[in-house]
Amino acid sequence: MGEWRPPRFQLLRIMLANALLLSAVYLGIGLAVEILLLFFKARWLDLLSLSLDSLPARMLAIFGWLDPLAAAAAYGRVSGFWLRAIFGVTTVTIIFALALIVGLVMAGASWLMGRRRA
Repeated sequence: MGEWRPPRFQLLRIMLANALLLSAVYLGIGLAVEILLLFFKARWLDLLSLSLDSLPARMLAIFGWLDPLAAAAAYGRVSGFWLRAIFGVTTVTIIFALALIVGLVMAGASWLMGRRRA
C-alpha cells in the first residue's frame, strides 16, 4: 500500500470555510450595528460603525473609487442601502482575497515541506 495522503483540496476547503465564516460574522455585526443605530444614537455605536467601514473605505480609496462614491452619495445618486451593499461586497472581497493569499502561501509551504521530505 502507498503512503497516506490527505485529500487533494483539503486546504482550499478549509480556506473557503474560514473566509465564509469570517464574512458572515463581519456582515452580521455590521447589520446588528446598523439596526441598533436606527433605535439608539449612542456614540459607541457610531464609532463601531465607522471602524467597520474603515477597511472597505481604505480599499476603495486605494483604487480611487471612494471619492466618486462619496460624491454620488452626497448628491443622492447612491442610497444608503447601496452604499452599505458596496461596502459589504468590498469587505467580503477583501476577506476572500486575503484567504486566497494565505492559502497559496500555506500550499506553497506544504509543497516545499513535502518536497524536502522526499
